Amino acid sequence: MLAAVEPAVEPLGDRALVVRVPGRDLLNDWRVMAGIAECVQAARREWIVDVVAAYETVTIVYDPMRLAGLFPEERLPYERAAAEVLQILAVESAQPAAEARLIDIPVCYGGIYGPDLRESAARSELSEEHFIERHASGSYIVTMIGFMPGFPYLTGLPPQLAQPRKAAPRSRVPAGSVGIAGSQTGVYPLESPGGWQLIGRTPLKLFDYRRESPSLLQAGDRVRFVPIDGKRMADLEGSR
Repeated sequence: MLAAVEPAVEPLGDRALVVRVPGRDLLNDWRVMAGIAECVQAARREWIVDVVAAYETVTIVYDPMRLAGLFPEERLPYERAAAEVLQILAVESAQPAAEARLIDIPVCYGGIYGPDLRESAARSELSEEHFIERHASGSYIVTMIGFMPGFPYLTGLPPQLAQPRKAAPRSRVPAGSVGIAGSQTGVYPLESPGGWQLIGRTPLKLFDYRRESPSLLQAGDRVRFVPIDGKRMADLEGSR
């Protein structure tokens, strides 16, 4: 996937850099960015603090002090980091892309877990049951992680299920809430304010700082929503 990529690197403050690939098809750039992020993460350089893939860029946060210890020559930390990143991508571009992961996300739809399901189904001219069926039958891909740690932006929502953002955002959206905004669906990993239409909730922890990889999902992963009832939801929440 990266064989024909010619990335450009530019500084972002004094502790991060941004990778871009000029002149590409913007509709598919996220796939390239997910591949770049995967390559950089797989290299496991100790001076890399975080790698964040977006639709058109990959941001790499680094520790300048660790870079100074590893590369004693008199170059700026950014210059050292940029040279290393370009070298990583040049080497890794020859490697085959890893197969996308398929992650099942159990969801209890409607009721207290999905307070906007009824109105969303009515806007889509569907019964609640058919709305759930369509949402759970979709094939989704994580195009980027953003907004907050671990929040997945998912493409693949059936067009009939698209929803407007709420006119007045909620001040508190519970962690695990599954929402729709425009043509995208996503899951709130943490409690926060939010304006997406909430249709259900998952007991899974999408972000946990205690895990080696805190974010459950990564760009490029495939996601499948699996409906569960309230009892199964309570059981899974109790077992966490």
